[in-house]
Amino acid sequence: MLLKKIAKIVDEAGAAGYTVMEAGGKGSRNVCSSGQPTVGDSFSNIKIEVLTANRDMALKISDEVAAQFFDDYSGIPYICEAEVLHAHTF
Repeated sequence: MLLKKIAKIVDEAGAAGYTVMEAGGKGSRNVCSSGQPTVGDSFSNIKIEVLTANRDMALKISDEVAAQFFDDYSGIPYICEAEVLHAHTF
């Protein structure tokens, strides 16, 4: 449901793209869904990974997602350094 809205934030921040994965697990809010599709291409829970050119872009994306959605939806933004192998393809 939120994927298109989050994808727009990612695109507007200037990131080249993102990866979406089905997600499930257990945490402070107990067990969440197994990540199985609920209707068509809609998933109950997803994980979105975005590789950005720099930390400022990552913070811009995470801040905007948090501001727009975290009052009503749960989420865990995290930022970590990554070394992209075969970077010439990105």
